[in-house]
Amino acid sequence: MTPWITLSLCSWLQLALGQGIPDTDPPSFVPDCEGDVLFLTDSSGSVSYYEFSKVKTFVGDLLRPFTFGPQDVQTSVIHISTVPALEFPFDQHSSGEAVQQAVRDMKQRMGDTNTGLALSLAKEKIFTDQAGARASVPKVLVWVTDGISTDDVSLPMETLKEMGVTVFIVSTGRGNYLELSQAASQPSDKHLLFVDVDDLPIITKELRDSIIEVIRARRLKALDITPSSFQLTWPRLLSRDTGYYVVEYSPVTEPWKKLRMNVAGEQTGVLVRNLVPGMKYNVTLIPESNEQYIHTQNIQVTTLEDQVSPAQILISESNSHSFQVSWAPTPDSVMGYQILYGPLPGNSVEMIEVDNSRNRTVVDNLLPNTTYLVTVTALYRSGQEKALSAKACTEEENSRVRHLHLEDLGNNSLKATWDSADGEVVGYRVRCRRQAGSSSLVSVAPQTHSVLFTGLSTGAPNKICVKPMYKNKAGKGLCRMARVQAATLAPSYPIVQPA
Repeated sequence: MTPWITLSLCSWLQLALGQGIPDTDPPSFVPDCEGDVLFLTDSSGSVSYYEFSKVKTFVGDLLRPFTFGPQDVQTSVIHISTVPALEFPFDQHSSGEAVQQAVRDMKQRMGDTNTGLALSLAKEKIFTDQAGARASVPKVLVWVTDGISTDDVSLPMETLKEMGVTVFIVSTGRGNYLELSQAASQPSDKHLLFVDVDDLPIITKELRDSIIEVIRARRLKALDITPSSFQLTWPRLLSRDTGYYVVEYSPVTEPWKKLRMNVAGEQTGVLVRNLVPGMKYNVTLIPESNEQYIHTQNIQVTTLEDQVSPAQILISESNSHSFQVSWAPTPDSVMGYQILYGPLPGNSVEMIEVDNSRNRTVVDNLLPNTTYLVTVTALYRSGQEKALSAKACTEEENSRVRHLHLEDLGNNSLKATWDSADGEVVGYRVRCRRQAGSSSLVSVAPQTHSVLFTGLSTGAPNKICVKPMYKNKAGKGLCRMARVQAATLAPSYPIVQPA
């Protein structure tokens, strides 16, 4: 008794025992699958029109429950004939309706049964990027044959299997069992099916389940990972009416700190927040279906190491009684900031608290002409604290020049006069920036409040700036612009003249 007759009799026995029932009521959809499935259909003259139509119905029924698209299942069909012909590439149809219509529209090509040429086409042109195949997903070849081939299939089939393609063979005729079992993936009893063409519905569910085992995807993924969060995504496994998801996550080193989230069945993702930077988490997706069992999925996700904050401090807008403190960066994992400040030398310290939405604050009610030590401390959600310090100085009270007056004395000369600045001034620094010619800078004693500049260009603008100098720093200067006119009279009073 040949293997085909034995298996055909077994099919009849299965039917008699209530087993192997035709797949007349397939599931509405098959979840969690991702792969490229190529059908090699015998379209030669050795196949009758009736047999070809039965194979088309078989292919359509086999594919009916799958979800199609670039992130799900893709399928393609090659006709075996004298010259193999591609019916449609992997990336042409991205919906179940389009796939079913394309299968119904297939026409028999007739000709010789050159299966080896069709396999070579699959290897060289179809399982490629150009035909829409994806390098990162499982690949399946389903060869439906009447058992006859007019050329050699062993070498191209072996090459496909070496590429990682899983080969299923469905023989509807009296093919050579030894040759077909060698061509199929191993073990052959799980990848080679003999059945009469009228009994194809009997094996549809069995073959589909075997394909699912190959292309079942573990596609729970983590995207947009930050120090304190990550985005989980997964394929459509449920719907609003068929159940919901449970997401569980916990630190790998502290599994007892497990947290749970319930997610509606129509959703395919969720944002997990308030995590510890630089921590590895175990994540589990549990589909709670009220129709069928769906496997849980597990991944590990490590949050990013946190940015060090503060990494820099800037002191600005300083005056005699206040200054502004700014810092950066401001990562999400920081709950808030503490600003400590106190005069140097000294032991008194004040504190300001700032929430994590701000990166600056004004420190006021300070002493004039005083150096302060400022420390910015970041308070992290993990309980860690990081600090950075800087020095800031307040100005002398009213430490600026007032009422700067410029007088044109003729003979290309200009006199600058100002009122004294407050505080313990140790001198003044006066600068003349000429539009034409070199600049002049002169320092004068604290009791001197005027300077004469000579040799200025007639009609050209000149910028005069006066700045008070204190023991530890300079005060705020005052500037004015002026032009001089030519004159013949010389000044008759003493002046301080720059070198």
